[in-house]
Amino acid sequence: MSQALEVNPLTPTIGAEIVGVDLAQPLSDEMFDHIHDAWMNHLVLFFRDQQITPEQHLAFGRRFGNLHIHPAAPYLHDNPELMRVHTDKDSHIQNGAAWHSDVSADEEPPLGSILHLHRVPPNGGDTLFANMYAAYEALSPSIQNLLIGLEAHHVSDYTNQYGDHKPQREYPRAVHPVVRTHPVTGRRALFVNSGFTKRIRGMSRLESDALLEMLFKHVTNPRFHCRFQWEANSIAMWDNRCVQHLAIWDYYPETRSGIRVTVQGDRPFFKQEAV
Repeated sequence: MSQALEVNPLTPTIGAEIVGVDLAQPLSDEMFDHIHDAWMNHLVLFFRDQQITPEQHLAFGRRFGNLHIHPAAPYLHDNPELMRVHTDKDSHIQNGAAWHSDVSADEEPPLGSILHLHRVPPNGGDTLFANMYAAYEALSPSIQNLLIGLEAHHVSDYTNQYGDHKPQREYPRAVHPVVRTHPVTGRRALFVNSGFTKRIRGMSRLESDALLEMLFKHVTNPRFHCRFQWEANSIAMWDNRCVQHLAIWDYYPETRSGIRVTVQGDRPFFKQEAV
């Protein structure tokens, strides 16, 4: 490799900081493969001191696939692939304030998200990430067997979240397996989240609410988490197929601002036999 890549895990369960790569420069195939391997192993990657332009951000995202357009979020530079992430003293809500997987209500939810923050508050504004492989594996065999084969309704509603910005398309809704098989690693991951999952198919409301409440609470267990403290020009990229995240709004009235590029995914599936 022309650059020496260093992978420093944040926890044994999830997250790693990558040192030794400048994402403003084109990546060799070898460097890209090393980053992709680290991503599959650690689920969330963090890069600091990345002085990248929006065009370079887009180019990095496209190395992983076609880019996703958010149904409703505002964007920058007249390009809906450049999602604006911004919270300040005039904001009524903050994006990502509940545990979620990005736009899981899409028929083909995003593969991954790449967030570059240009401005961060002097204190606070961390993001938590949770490993959904570990969350599934920590469930008892009885609950695992119950969940396998179940499907859940995911519904989005972005009303009043983005002010006067006109949505890009109709708010999506979809039915996905409660446990999905990761298409690259072959591992099983829990795929319900409090942001979008509304009901388990084929269950009464009482049964569905009780089961989802248990699973949502299960995801909040710190043993599945890592916590990232942002600095200006840091980048975080997470695999939405096996990760949930929560952005903490503890910095009012300070400003937190950046751009997110999101990679298209495919339809979630469950494979009975793990790869």
